[in-house]
Amino acid sequence: MNKQKKFLLTILAVGISAQLYINFYISNFKFSFAGIVFPIFLFMYDEINPILLGIFSGLSLYIFRVILGGSFPNTDIFWYFPETIFYIVYGTVFFICKNFLVSITSNQMFIISFVSDFLGNLLEVYIRIGDNVFLRESNVIRGLILVAFIRAGIVWLILNSLRYYRMFLMKKEHEERYIKLLWLTSRLKTEIYWMEKNMENIESVMSNAYELFFKINNKEDRESWGNRALDISKDVHEIKKEYGLVVKGIEEVISNKLNDKGIYFHEIERILENSMKTEIKYKKKRIALDFQLGENFYTEKHYYLMSILRNIIMNSIESIENTGKIIFIHEVREKEHLFIIKDNGCGISEEDLDYIFSPGYSTKINYVTGEINRGLGLSLVKNIVEVHLKGNINIFSKIGEGTTFEIFIPITELEVENI
Repeated sequence: MNKQKKFLLTILAVGISAQLYINFYISNFKFSFAGIVFPIFLFMYDEINPILLGIFSGLSLYIFRVILGGSFPNTDIFWYFPETIFYIVYGTVFFICKNFLVSITSNQMFIISFVSDFLGNLLEVYIRIGDNVFLRESNVIRGLILVAFIRAGIVWLILNSLRYYRMFLMKKEHEERYIKLLWLTSRLKTEIYWMEKNMENIESVMSNAYELFFKINNKEDRESWGNRALDISKDVHEIKKEYGLVVKGIEEVISNKLNDKGIYFHEIERILENSMKTEIKYKKKRIALDFQLGENFYTEKHYYLMSILRNIIMNSIESIENTGKIIFIHEVREKEHLFIIKDNGCGISEEDLDYIFSPGYSTKINYVTGEINRGLGLSLVKNIVEVHLKGNINIFSKIGEGTTFEIFIPITELEVENI
C-alpha cells in the first residue's frame, strides 16, 4: 500500500471511529475511540509525516462530527473545532519523539501515547473552559490523566497483539517456505544426477574426439575416420538432448511453479545479512556489515534481488583479505530504488574495470591450488539488472581503497501491492 492510500485510510478511520465516544461532564467534550485508533496508525505508518496526519485527521473528525452530529447548518458546528487540536498535538509530540528516538518501540509508544493524550485533551479543555481547568477543576485533571493512562494501555496491548500475530504469521510462512525449499532441493538433486551422468558421456566424447584427432594427425586408419566422426556427432546430439531435459526440469523448478508469493524487502535483508555473516565466519575473516535500509516494500522478484545483492556482497567479502567493512545502503528515489554496496577491500584496477562484467573474467585465483573462479557472478548480476529488471549498474573502484557498486532499478519493476 502506498503512502497516499495509507494517509487516506488513517484519516477515514479516525473520522469514523470518532463516532464511538463517551461524554465528559464538560460541555461538548468527548473521549472517543479515535484516540486509540490514531496512535496505532501513527506507529504502523511512521513513514508519513505525523504532524500533517494529525491536521488532516482532526479535519476528518470535524467533518464527520458536523455531518453526523445533526448540527449543520447551525452555528454550533464551531463547538467541535477544539477537538481537532487533540490530533495536531498528538502528531506533533510523536514527530518530536520520532526525531529523538529514530525507531519507536511499543513500550516507548505507551509513554508517548500517555503524554500526547493528556496534553491534547488538556489543551482542548483549556480552550473550552479557560483557566478554571487549573484553578478549580482538579477533578478534570485527574480524569484526563486516568483516560490518558487507559487509552495508552489499550494502544500498548493492541500494538503488542499485532506484533505477536505478525510473528505467528511469519513463523507459519517460514515453515511453509522450508517445506517448499525441501521439495525444490529434491527436484534439483534429480537434475544434478542427470548432469553428473552426462559428465561421464562428455568425457567419453572428448576422449573419442582426441583419438580421432590423433589418427587424422598421424594419417592412421583413414577408413574409420568418417564413422568415428559420425559416432561423435551422435553422442554430442544425445548429450544435447539430455541437457535440454535437464534445463527444462530446472526451469520448471524455479519458474514459480510453487506458487510462491513475494516478500518484503526488509525480510530479504535479514536473510541476506544472516547468510553473509555465516559466510564471513566460515572464511574466518573479521568483516563488519553495516546495513542502512530505506523504505520497506513488497516484491515478487525476490529471487532476482537476492541473487544480485548476494553476488556483489560475496565479491566484496572476497576482496577483503582479513579485516574490513562492507556498507549496504538502500534509498528510494522518485522513480527508482538505489542499492549501494561499498567495501574497503583491495579494489580493482582501471584495466580490469573494463572487463569486470564479462563472462569468464575473474581476478580471483588460488595460487596454492591453481584454481580460478568461474567469473560468472558479476556477469549474471549485470544480466539480471539490465535485462530482467530494466535497471542499470555502475562500478567505481581504486586499488588499495575499495569498490562501490550502484544499482538502479525502477520502482515499477520491483514493487507490487501485497493483496
